[in-house]
Amino acid sequence: MKYTYVRLFSLLFMLFILSGCLYPQSELSKNQSPNEAQLELVQTAVDKYKEQTNGLVPIKTKESNSPIFQKYLIDFNALKEQNTLAEIPGNAYENGGVYQYTIITPEDNPRVKLIDLRSTEELRKVNIKLEIYRDKHIYPPFGEEIANGIFKIDYKKLGLKSEPSVVSPYSKENLPIIMDTDGQLYIDYRIDLNNALKEYDNHYKKGEDIRTILPENTPFVPAYSLPYTVDNGEPVFLEQNK
Repeated sequence: MKYTYVRLFSLLFMLFILSGCLYPQSELSKNQSPNEAQLELVQTAVDKYKEQTNGLVPIKTKESNSPIFQKYLIDFNALKEQNTLAEIPGNAYENGGVYQYTIITPEDNPRVKLIDLRSTEELRKVNIKLEIYRDKHIYPPFGEEIANGIFKIDYKKLGLKSEPSVVSPYSKENLPIIMDTDGQLYIDYRIDLNNALKEYDNHYKKGEDIRTILPENTPFVPAYSLPYTVDNGEPVFLEQNK
């Protein structure tokens, strides 16, 4: 009987731990939010690193043709080795968090921004279903063509119950997952870009890539995006240099 009580107590204790009841809510959520203080801490570390290394920036080696907003991921080991950062932020992927720290404009004015990896995970899930489908079919499951060479996904062919989407790190709205002629998946940021064009001062002209308006005014980069421009005040896909 005593053994039974011990086992029961141990089980309840483990459930208590797994439910997070032993931890303050702030600790549970620290790796889920874009903490401004952590961003500033990493920005300071990057600036010091650049000063100490004659203009170098602490980034991981990526292929030269990597998408611009995923190209300059921060190398936290380099920052720690240079003694400009004591510990990795709690919300960073390297520390169990949901964000990758990245740098925009590394040559001129390196600024620290975030990639929301929850979007990455949703893309990965859809891509797995897409690969299974393409093992059996010649063409990707093209849906409605929403721009030249850019399509919605015929989600029913992938066995999905609704059109695939990700939660926007900007507006928290659902952003559609779309596809090009090669079956490559992207996130459609037109909702957020439209909001940003109205909210923030800008002087974009037709033919210019307007995606920079998002990281210039928020902590996030529009990862896994196609280029966009502006036409009559509205965001549209930029066909050239896709």
